[in-house]
Amino acid sequence: DRSRESRGMSTATLSTFFAVLCLVCWVAVVAIVVLAVVARLRPDSWAAVTLEDVADVALWLGWLVAAVTTAGSLYYSLVAHFEPCELCWYQRICAYPLSAILLVAAIRRDRRVWVYVLPLTIVGAIIATYHTQLQAFPSQQSFCSTVTPCTTRYVWEFGFVSLPFEALACFCFVTAMVLVARFVPASIDDEFDDDHEVDAIDPPHQKLGVR
Repeated sequence: DRSRESRGMSTATLSTFFAVLCLVCWVAVVAIVVLAVVARLRPDSWAAVTLEDVADVALWLGWLVAAVTTAGSLYYSLVAHFEPCELCWYQRICAYPLSAILLVAAIRRDRRVWVYVLPLTIVGAIIATYHTQLQAFPSQQSFCSTVTPCTTRYVWEFGFVSLPFEALACFCFVTAMVLVARFVPASIDDEFDDDHEVDAIDPPHQKLGVR
């Protein structure tokens, strides 16, 4: 009984923690949109510089959120024993590959990874949006099984944060990060290009006095 009680407390604590992270992701998405608009209107503004700094680590940030989302999903299934509904499985199909894809992309600095990521995040976001409103208004009909109904609120923090709402935050955040990585010139790329220009003018073997 004590172990069950402690596990229940830890699940409740983690649910609150994940809900806070979810809200942080939403704030970050809104901030990125604002920065992008300001940077487009005023290319020499502080917003453009900030956006370039974000572009330096955008893929790593996207991977971090995807990894936490995957870990949280597995925790709820394997530790808290929450039975995922049909819509949950569809969202997992879209979310789980993101951790591996973004990790490889971040290591390789592959800024064209959006080609592979956006199909997953867009489809996942559509499903998560429908599932979010389904849990917000659970009296409506759905096609899910009555054994594991899609309207079951395993998590309902702050009166509106549900598991599909958290998944939606992940999909939107990852989408924002891969788009920033693709379309915003990162300062680290400028340094990389400068090094290559120097090497092109004065190749390494000439620097060492090799003929």
